[in-house]
Amino acid sequence: NDLYVAGQQLDSFAARFDTGAATPRSWNGTKYTTISPSDWTIGFFPGSLWLYYQITGDKKYEALAEKYTARIAGNEIRTDTHDLGFIIFCSYGKQQEVKKDSCSAAMVIAASKSLVSRFDPKIGLIRSWDFGDWNYPVIIDNMMNLEMLFWASEYTGDSTYRNVAIKHADRTLENHFRADNTCYHVVSYNNDGSIESKGTYQGYSDDSAWARGQAWALYGYTMCYRYTRYERYLRKAVEVAEMIMNLKDMPEDLVPYWDYNAPGKPDVARDASAAAISASALFELSSLTSDGHSQRYFKYAEDILRSLSSDEYLAAPGDNGDFILKHCTGAAPFKSEVDAPLVYADYYFLEAIKRYLQETK
Repeated sequence: NDLYVAGQQLDSFAARFDTGAATPRSWNGTKYTTISPSDWTIGFFPGSLWLYYQITGDKKYEALAEKYTARIAGNEIRTDTHDLGFIIFCSYGKQQEVKKDSCSAAMVIAASKSLVSRFDPKIGLIRSWDFGDWNYPVIIDNMMNLEMLFWASEYTGDSTYRNVAIKHADRTLENHFRADNTCYHVVSYNNDGSIESKGTYQGYSDDSAWARGQAWALYGYTMCYRYTRYERYLRKAVEVAEMIMNLKDMPEDLVPYWDYNAPGKPDVARDASAAAISASALFELSSLTSDGHSQRYFKYAEDILRSLSSDEYLAAPGDNGDFILKHCTGAAPFKSEVDAPLVYADYYFLEAIKRYLQETK
């Protein structure tokens, strides 16, 4: 049923935004959150189409995916954002996975060069944002953009990209995590590489565990282990997985509150995007670990998928602004996209389904 619904929603969404330059990233029940073609979420809708094509083999979605991916061209030369992995690798990277064409490879390599330009060798990290009062902010989300760099190194044989990714992952490992394996959202650095501050931007408080941030950490280190086989990355992925799976007040359906420490539970907004990202990461982690742990991660991810495929979270065809999942949270402190669909939740939901099907074949 979830694949049927996903297909219906993707069809309607693609038809609805057939002529514009950008696809929206959310919907509040009456209107869309419109975005520019440079928004960090612009790669997820084409990525969802590629994933759906990979799952179903239906050529219609390959054609749609190519069409929507082509709209993103131009972003690969930007040096003003760390989100190039999300923008380019979730779209052109997926196209490369499917078609192995030279156009998509060139796009991914150009974007990797642009991303590396934001790396400061003295600080040892890729700068995340160019706004705010921080000196050199680095957010946990940035871990997700490293996959593109690992891929670029493997494709070109140039180790520069990989070396930057490893340095970034190592420094994040050093400074982003607390003793209980939850992580900060934003760590900012002074120019000499010392810490300026540790805190949050989208979480409840500086010391709280913002749910999507924990999911980015789990996914990021699982992916880093896939590319490097460095034990330290596997160890961190496992520690974060165990932390998530052993949370005292995780809701029964395993879709987390938008922040683990948000007050007022159980009447707190959930974040289905954090659940989808975690499920996708745990399916991969289960394939990289052995013994009973592997089965536990698989089962936990499967249980999340079961919840997200229920009527509570899965939209009815034609409903929910043509997005697939309901009950996500974008940025609660700004009252932005709370209890709303999010385009990246749909992407990671489809990726989780794809990984589930690969593991159960």
